[in-house]
Amino acid sequence: MTLTYKAIELHEFADTFRAGSRTVDLDRRPPCPGEVQVRNLYCGINGIFDTQIARNAVDYVSIGLPTLTGVEAMGIVEACGEGVTEFAEGDAVVTTRFPSGYREWNIAPAAGFIKVPDTRPEWLVLASTGVSAYLALTHIAQLKPGDTVAISAAAGGLGHLLVQIAKHHGCHVVAVCGGSKKTAFVTSLGADRAIDYKSESVADVLAQEYKDRLDVAIDTVSGSIFDAFLDNVAPHGRVVVSGAAQDLEGRPEIVTGPRVGNKLYYKGASVRGFMNGLLTDHWPAARAWMFDRFAAGDLKVVFDEQVFTGLEGVQDAIEHLLSGQSMGKVIARLRPD
Repeated sequence: MTLTYKAIELHEFADTFRAGSRTVDLDRRPPCPGEVQVRNLYCGINGIFDTQIARNAVDYVSIGLPTLTGVEAMGIVEACGEGVTEFAEGDAVVTTRFPSGYREWNIAPAAGFIKVPDTRPEWLVLASTGVSAYLALTHIAQLKPGDTVAISAAAGGLGHLLVQIAKHHGCHVVAVCGGSKKTAFVTSLGADRAIDYKSESVADVLAQEYKDRLDVAIDTVSGSIFDAFLDNVAPHGRVVVSGAAQDLEGRPEIVTGPRVGNKLYYKGASVRGFMNGLLTDHWPAARAWMFDRFAAGDLKVVFDEQVFTGLEGVQDAIEHLLSGQSMGKVIARLRPD
C-alpha cells in the first residue's frame, strides 16, 4: 500500500489564497540520494506573501500551476537518502524554502534544511521571521547604538522581534500598533514610546515628539504611516520599506505631492527596500545571532493566542493574520500529537 500525506496546493490564481487553493493527497516516497524525509510539526503563516502568491504578484517567485505552498516549517527527520551525512533520523529541522510549509511531510534536498536544538516552535520563528528582522535592521537600515527607531505593525510577528533587536542594540524605540492591548504588549518588550494609531495620530505624535529625529524607520504598512516616517526622518536617516500591507489589493494609492527626493536630499536621508529572499548569503550569520541571543535569554518569541491546528487551520490562520487582530507570530500546529 502506498503511503500518502496531505498538502495545500495552489491550483489557480485568485484574489484570495483560500479561493485559489485546495488540499491534495501526495505519495510519501522514500528520500532519493541527497534528500531527507521530514514529518512536519509546525508551519509559520505568512498571510501577505500567501495572498500575493495566489495573485501571482511576487516578482521574484516564478509560479507554475499547480504548485505546493507555504514557506516555513519545522519537523523531525524520519529518513535520510544516500549520501546525507549532516542529518540523522530524529533530528529536529527547520526549512524556510518555498514551497515547504503547508504540507504534512516534506521530501526535499538536505541542503534546504537547518538543524535546530529541539522541536520548540520558537526555533522556526527565529530562523525565518527572526532572520528577516535582524537583516532589515542591521544590514539594510545599518542600525547603530543610540539610534531612534520607529517600527510599524510593532506588535506583529516581525514587529515584536524588531522591537527587541533594536533595544538589544541600545536604541530608542517608537512602536506603532493598534489598540491598548498591543501598546501594552510592545511596552512590555521595551518600547520607549508606543503609538496607538487607533486613538492617536501617528503623524501628529511624530511631528510633536520626534520631529526630524527618526534615524531608522521600518515600515510594513505603507500609506499615511510611511508618510509620517518619511516626514520625520533624521539627517542621514534610513526609511526601510519591508512590506506594504495597505496596498495588498494591488492598487497602490496614487499620491499627488512633492517627489520623495525633495524630502530626502537636504537631510542626506534615504529610502531603502528590504526583501529577505534576496539576501540568502546573509541568512546563516543572521540565524546564528538570533539563535545565540534566544539561548542567552536576550530575546523572546511570542505567539498569537489564537490556536490553529492541521492543514485545515492554515486558511483560517492566514485570514486571521490579514484581519489585523493577531499579536505575535501566527503559526499552525500540523499534528495534534
